[in-house]
Amino acid sequence: MTKTILESDGLYHVYESKAEDGNVVALRGLHINMKAGEAIAVVGPSGSGKSTLMKCLGGLMKPSAGSVSLAGKNMTRLKGQELVELRQKTVSFIFQEGNLLPDLNARDNVAQPLRHQGVSSKKALAQADAMLERLGMAHRTRALPAMLSGGEQQRVAIARALITRPRLILADEPTGALDPVTSREVLALFKDLHENDGVSFLIVTHSKEVASFANRSLELRDGRFVAEHGESIDVEDLSKDRELIIDETGTVTLPPDLLVRLGGAGRYTVGNVASGYLSLQGDSVEAMGKMELAQVCPACKHDYVDSDEQMCPSCGSSRPMVEFKHEATCFICQLS
Repeated sequence: MTKTILESDGLYHVYESKAEDGNVVALRGLHINMKAGEAIAVVGPSGSGKSTLMKCLGGLMKPSAGSVSLAGKNMTRLKGQELVELRQKTVSFIFQEGNLLPDLNARDNVAQPLRHQGVSSKKALAQADAMLERLGMAHRTRALPAMLSGGEQQRVAIARALITRPRLILADEPTGALDPVTSREVLALFKDLHENDGVSFLIVTHSKEVASFANRSLELRDGRFVAEHGESIDVEDLSKDRELIIDETGTVTLPPDLLVRLGGAGRYTVGNVASGYLSLQGDSVEAMGKMELAQVCPACKHDYVDSDEQMCPSCGSSRPMVEFKHEATCFICQLS
């Protein structure tokens, strides 16, 4: 049986404010059960609570209510050194800003987490050099963060997160500062770690290309999960008694958990009403599709045929990714 690496139960977070509008509720009773080796993307618009969620799940911020368990230990009950040690052994973070130490060069930034774990400086630097080379940064190991571009800083930050061989990586827009080609190289590295080393990923992102890397994606809006997308979603028996609210205009309001199981807001075909069952068939509006390299260059119409080239040989533009939607799925709900 696959173990749970990360779990939240009834997670709430409230930002206190003296403004006229009062306190801001960022998270509203979220539940997550993430299996070891799983990759989950959290998607949603700005202000939906994604970054707050990641900080609470990683133990960087204490939730206002609810609990978070990491590797079977309740983080909300741990304090000080116990919490630090659990994070060091289990999880690494990748932030959109990079958050590199400004007075240390690239290799020292990457080696720092190993030093904190008691690894000798010589061994830590050797591993840092190897990781930076893997990310195409061998030529910049001695550079200070101020001398690096935004994309280079992000690659150093990713190297630092991977250096401790964590069981779980929490990433907030990990490829946001990278060009398309470098972004795909980083995603290829994530995929290798995920598939071959069993590393779990929870990635907060606006990018469909990044989200398509995950086994499933959770759509967050106004602090609530409103939909779940992916190929391996376990759709439970929906024939149990459910409360459906129908107003005088005929608008149906579904329970949030049922809406998640259906795949979110969208256009569905209704059929088979006379049988006593309601059949809903269709795609959700924002269902996560597969991303594949475009077969034709949108700039000059060059045909890539079966090539894996990342740059167009005719005009030099970056080769884009295009989305392919999942096939429609049928869900059956019993009418009471």
